[in-house]
This record gives sequence, C-alpha cells and structure tokens, in this order.
Amino acid sequence: MNRILILTAGYGEGHNAAARNLAVAVDDLAGPGTAQIADLFALCSPRLNSIARRGYLAMINRTPRVWSAFYGWIDRAKPFPRHLGFFRREQAKLLDLLESEKPAAVCCTYPIYAFLMEQITARTGLRVPVFNVVTDSISINSLWWLPRCDGWFLPNHETTAVMTKAGCAPSLLHTSGFPVQSVFSAQHNQLAPPNLAAGHNPRVLYIINSGSWHAETTAQLLLAENGWEITCAVGRDERLRRKLEHLAARRRVPARILGWTDQIPQLLMTHHVVISKAGGATTQEAIAARCPMIVNQIVPGQEEGNYELLRRHDIGAYAANPAEVMAALRRGFANGGDVWRAWRRKLEALARPDAARDIAQSVLHQINHPAYIKAASSAPLYRHG
Repeated sequence: MNRILILTAGYGEGHNAAARNLAVAVDDLAGPGTAQIADLFALCSPRLNSIARRGYLAMINRTPRVWSAFYGWIDRAKPFPRHLGFFRREQAKLLDLLESEKPAAVCCTYPIYAFLMEQITARTGLRVPVFNVVTDSISINSLWWLPRCDGWFLPNHETTAVMTKAGCAPSLLHTSGFPVQSVFSAQHNQLAPPNLAAGHNPRVLYIINSGSWHAETTAQLLLAENGWEITCAVGRDERLRRKLEHLAARRRVPARILGWTDQIPQLLMTHHVVISKAGGATTQEAIAARCPMIVNQIVPGQEEGNYELLRRHDIGAYAANPAEVMAALRRGFANGGDVWRAWRRKLEALARPDAARDIAQSVLHQINHPAYIKAASSAPLYRHG
C-alpha cells in the first residue's frame, strides 16, 4: 500500500480541516488506512502545545497588532531553516514516522513541516516526495514557498500568482482549491436557500467564534429582524446560548440557536448569507457552498488575504461593527435580493468543492507515475539498517 502521511498543526482550524478532508479523499480513492494524519507538535509536547495554542488564540483575539507584527517578522526575517533546532523533537518524531510507516508521499497543511523534511533529506539522504497544501489565500507567508517541495496545491488563481511571483516553478503549482468536505459536492444539487425573488424570507447564518467582536450585540440586532430567518451557532458559549434562546423565543419568524455543531456545511448551503471571521476554513467552506460572506473580523496576516479574495471578486462585505453588518445584509436582500444573486453568481466561478479529491488524485497519480517508480527503484527512499 502506498501510504500518504498528512502533517497538520492546531494553530488555526484551516490546517486541521484541510488535513482531515484530504485524508478522507485519499482513503476513498486508495482504500481505508492509506492516509495517516499526524500533528507532530501535539505528539511530541502535548502540554506545551496546548499552552502554545491557547497563547496563539489569545494573541489573535486580544492583541491582533502584536500578532500582525510577529507574522510580518517571520515573513521578512525568514528564520527557517536556520532555527529549526527549536523543533528537534518534532524532527526526530517525523524521522521515526518516515522510517516506520514508509509513506510514499508527505502532504503538509502547515508550512514548518516542509523545512523539517528538507533537513531530514540533507542529513540522512532519505527522500520522500513532499507536497505543501496551502491553506491561506493571497497574503501567504514566505514559510509556504521557501522550502523545497515536489508540488504546491493552492486554493485559487490569485494565490498561484503570488507563488509564481515569489519564484516557484509554475509546473509545480497546482490551482486545486482548498480541500473542503465532500458534502459540498455531493449535496450541491439537493441543498439550497429558498428563492428570494419568490418572496421567501432571507436566511442568515451567524457563526460566532471565540473572541468575536460585538457578538452579542450583532446577534441581538439579527434577532430583532422578524422578516429574516436567523441561525446563530455560538459554539460552546453556554451563557450566550441561553441569552439568545430567550430572545429567539419572542420572535414571529423562527430562529435557531445552536451550540457546537458538525452541520456547518449543510447550514452554509441552505442559508443566503453567513456572518463570520475570515478564517481559512470558514471562508473556503462558504465559497464551496456558494454562500456570500459578511466578514466581521479579520486576524491580521493570514486572514487578510481571505477577505481580499472576496473583495477582489466583489462578494459580500467587510463590516467593522454590528451596524455595518446589518447595513450589508439589507443591501444584499434589497429588491428581491438583486445584489445577493450577483454575489452568488460570482461565487460559482470560485467554488471548487471537489478540491480534496482532486489533490488526492494528483498526489496518488504522481507517486504511481512510471518516472517516479523508476527513480524510487534506483534510489531507495529509505535508509536500511
């Protein structure tokens, strides 16, 4: 079995979502157990990783300017591979996985891993094809393109243009889309929001993230709109959930207040608009669902490009406060939803709901290509003894 090792990290849900969805696609194409997901940071230092993740979330939510400065420094200073010594444990664990599992290829949804693979090859002579699955758009950090890779899979043409300008070989750049769940493709023809032009009420989905600005005020304004159907997904914030359920009970038009849910894809496909921060996974899932997005928070650095993609295509809006959120929604729904329909048409051109399967097919095709098999037989990929 040609196993595929998929490396991820829990610093932003986009990396994990891309890894999970790609693994499902690989297993669907090549058989269960072909894909193996590993988070080396969690495996090597679980307590430290948990603390670091909490610190990351606190920084992006409470001190975004500090995070922006740090993100910009990494992009400019290019500290790797010079300082890969900080990741000695992770590199040793990765080498162990390569030796024990003998994957035919490694796919990285987090950029540090390609540096570790490059150093392992230089130090040991062990060669395994490495592919970076880029989870950000446009404002991508140089970490994504600096290490040697056998290919990059990119979410859109705008990001491919950035990588080309950075000097990556065009033949190694694949504009595949972001690997979303297969449900976006499988249920595209079955799930859709009701027809606004026929007089149906607009459906608005509000995804409340940890650290969301003005979350309660925005939800209160939405629930005061009795002509709209509202769904609020509050995550694990039970206090806010109870408060919003009390407000929802007074409405004439139904409203749903959800806690944690695994039905986000179905919700996106059946609502006219989603309000959320410009996270990598959420933005790409909204695009795959053809659900226009009102962005109410942008983490400086990696999320700026996610909104920039929508802005360049004139889809949705950025709303800095609750009043702007409501104004953007009213503009979209006015005159039977003329503006909303224009947004949705533009999303059709961006949507790539089959991206996970396309990436999996491409990787599997490359490792099964006669040229690759010949090279592998003449130069073993693994050390012996």
